[in-house]
Amino acid sequence: MKRGDVTYRRRGAPRGRPAVSLVGLLAVAALVAGCGIRTTSVPVDAGAAPSRVPCRVSPSDVSTRSPDSVSADVYLVCASQLVTVDRPMPADAGGAEPVEVARALLTEVQRAPSAGERRAGFSTAVPAGLRVDPSRDGDPAGTLRLSSQPEDLSAEALAQLVCTYAESDALAEDGSVVLGGPGDYPPRGYLCTSQTKSRPGDLATPDALRLD
Repeated sequence: MKRGDVTYRRRGAPRGRPAVSLVGLLAVAALVAGCGIRTTSVPVDAGAAPSRVPCRVSPSDVSTRSPDSVSADVYLVCASQLVTVDRPMPADAGGAEPVEVARALLTEVQRAPSAGERRAGFSTAVPAGLRVDPSRDGDPAGTLRLSSQPEDLSAEALAQLVCTYAESDALAEDGSVVLGGPGDYPPRGYLCTSQTKSRPGDLATPDALRLD
């Protein structure tokens, strides 16, 4: 057999198709080997898998609102992101003290999603037992004290709370929300950024600011 002759056939086999098939297979193998694609044992992060959940509540699932309520945007978790849903709040909440506004918003972000919201893929990570207390003497202006240390909450729960509070003019100061806990640790300012909304579970805490 001459060098380079890669055609093998059985005695008596028809000349033509087997030879063409084998040559074609070898040509494909050569192309694959030469294209530079290699398998790897290193995991590749291609981002979150595409989600089929809509993250949008159908108009037919929106309940009738009381005339003495106003709309408020609260952040829930959907498809590993933070997405706003419209929730009702008492009409007089807008002029209430900041701590009362914070409590009303906390109640909404804690509330289990409705059937329509669940169908759309929404959930909440904020624990039901969390409470908001007023600031203490010596705290920076606008401080809200939580019944749990902010850093002890899950990343999703803290991101939900910070982004929900950041939407309120009564609670956000220069785009940040000042939160403290029940202990003697000093309060910190938290920002709701685009990264906080897009990947809340990847952050230990939302971006924190030093408060002088």
